[in-house]
Amino acid sequence: MTAPTNDELFARAQAAIPGGVNSPVRAFGSVGGTPRFLVSARGPYVTDAEGREYVDLVAGWGPAILGHADPRVIEAVTDAATRGLSFGASTPAETELAELVEQRVGPVEKLRLVSTGTEATMSAIRLARGFTGRDLLVKFAGHYHGHSDGLLAEAGSGLATFALPGSAGVPADIAALTLVVPYNDLDAIRTVFAEHGDRIAAVITEAAAANMGVVPPAAGFNRAVVDLARAHGALVISDEVLTGFRVSAAGWWGLEDGTDTAYTPDLMTFGKVIGGGMPVAALGGRAEIMEQLAPLGPVYQAGTLSGNPVAVAAGVATLSAADASVYRALDAAAETISDAVSAALDAEGVAHRVQHAGNLFSFVFGEEAAVAPVRDYATVQRQESWRYAPFFHAMLDAGVSLPPSVYEAWFVTAAHDDAAIARVFDALPAAARAAASARPV
Repeated sequence: MTAPTNDELFARAQAAIPGGVNSPVRAFGSVGGTPRFLVSARGPYVTDAEGREYVDLVAGWGPAILGHADPRVIEAVTDAATRGLSFGASTPAETELAELVEQRVGPVEKLRLVSTGTEATMSAIRLARGFTGRDLLVKFAGHYHGHSDGLLAEAGSGLATFALPGSAGVPADIAALTLVVPYNDLDAIRTVFAEHGDRIAAVITEAAAANMGVVPPAAGFNRAVVDLARAHGALVISDEVLTGFRVSAAGWWGLEDGTDTAYTPDLMTFGKVIGGGMPVAALGGRAEIMEQLAPLGPVYQAGTLSGNPVAVAAGVATLSAADASVYRALDAAAETISDAVSAALDAEGVAHRVQHAGNLFSFVFGEEAAVAPVRDYATVQRQESWRYAPFFHAMLDAGVSLPPSVYEAWFVTAAHDDAAIARVFDALPAAARAAASARPV
């Protein structure tokens, strides 16, 4: 019997699932064409339903730092599954995972496990409001913290005005509890605090932005935000769902710790790597704040699947295996691949800039980006994004799977060896020519 094609699988999915996908970026809306339906993955490779293998530069959107189906993780998951899939009760492994995180990340004194990054940030915001007794939240334009109502907010008409709903179904009154300011703009956040400081519960920020492409914080920005919030009695929630345990053993916080830009957020959120590819996420921070969570405190949060034993086993195995050699391999692969992509684009005269945040990277197309580092969402939006779709499809046709949007980060794994990287190199000349010949649509 012939295996179904990606086209056939997508048509079937569209009949049963809204848009044919369970997360929007998978629909290839930004690049066009038919999404690939993956059936297996190993090391640096993924394989689709038609049997075609691709070098993977998505890595499950971050968690596969060891490579797909790492034997140590598979063994841990298999062992846990043989003892039961879900108990709805406490297990010893939950504490083990919490201790691993606390050992790596100094600001985390207590940790609460949840199932998704959205759940982690939503809970952290509720906790910040409960701890401070305030309602307003500050977020940065272009930062993504999950799809809860208060975070799907867009900037209002003025710098310190309340936000507008960023999605249908978000009540205006909920969006108005969020203030959206430009990223990397300290004057803007000072203005917001000057006007609303005694009502602001927290500032939430990606430790290094990676959901509008990669846009790292300006030197000292995170520290300045913490200092400003603290001066007004507000908290800072550092979202490390993408950067945590990927860009270093202690995430982005770890890259700045011990430097003159070091900072200590009040709360932190984690996902992706903490679950080793399984649905685990967490919020953590100062004990006095975390102990406001039920059952100790008045801030309610609960979840039957929180700390699921099979998912926690994957997280413990991944973090335990992620030693210094893993981070050296991630950094080396990211540098080699990003340099090669940039060189290929240069050879075809495609103006661009590589944006880095540790071993996360992405590309911004256009002369404006080529002249100076990109620091905010407005600049990202002005890029020549129409060059990415032909570049993406040329790479896909050559057997390299990239993020299906110019606004996403690229991810490598420690399993990206010379053979996998060589396949990326081979695909680049044609892809760069496709980007060069692209025209606005």
